[in-house]
Amino acid sequence: MGRIFEVRKSKMFARYDRMAKQFTRIGKEIAIAVKAGGAEPDTNPALRRVMQNAKSINMPKDRIEGAIKNALGKDTTSFEQVLYEGYAPHGVAILVETATDNTTRTVANVRSHFNKGGGSLGNSGSVGFLFNHVGVFKLKNEGQNPEDLELELIDAGLEDLGEDSEGNIVIHTAYADFGNMQKALEERNMEPMSAELEWLPLNTVEVTEEQSDDVFKLIERLEQDDDVQRVFHNMA
Repeated sequence: MGRIFEVRKSKMFARYDRMAKQFTRIGKEIAIAVKAGGAEPDTNPALRRVMQNAKSINMPKDRIEGAIKNALGKDTTSFEQVLYEGYAPHGVAILVETATDNTTRTVANVRSHFNKGGGSLGNSGSVGFLFNHVGVFKLKNEGQNPEDLELELIDAGLEDLGEDSEGNIVIHTAYADFGNMQKALEERNMEPMSAELEWLPLNTVEVTEEQSDDVFKLIERLEQDDDVQRVFHNMA
């Protein structure tokens, strides 16, 4: 009985850690969006996007509003978005999105994570060409006709339309068309569950189960860093 309790407690703390990390990531994205375009969602598409994503992870409304208010403060920390590139063990390419107020600290920490995880931090452009930077919109499936939806959104930059494992509609656009798609969905009163810019691999690397464990250990190290927002890889 004691062991079962410990396992459950461990899983509970892991969920809280993931939630705390997500809230921190969204908080930084809100700060960046407000600094760049102001605190009014109606006139700041980037802020509207982040607020939608905050709702999708059940971030409390008062915490969202608090993050916006804090971003308006004169003494608020300014975050810089920096992308780091490198290789995990077994030739797996890694992209690390960060939001930092101290790039010297962040690059040192990211390099340390790569080294301790059996990988290597590369220069800008060293692995980015192995990925495609795309917009990914997730919509609740409410019985929409896929063909009709494709015709409606093709002029807004729709590149691909499919479903995820939970049956939600997933829309892909080119990076440059992200804003056009966001506007098109808003005009049709179609509020996305989430709207993200993601790095999708052009090709994937096959690894064994044991090798994938090595890669995931490095990814976990990176994701635990306070400055790291998201990590992308090209492992199959």
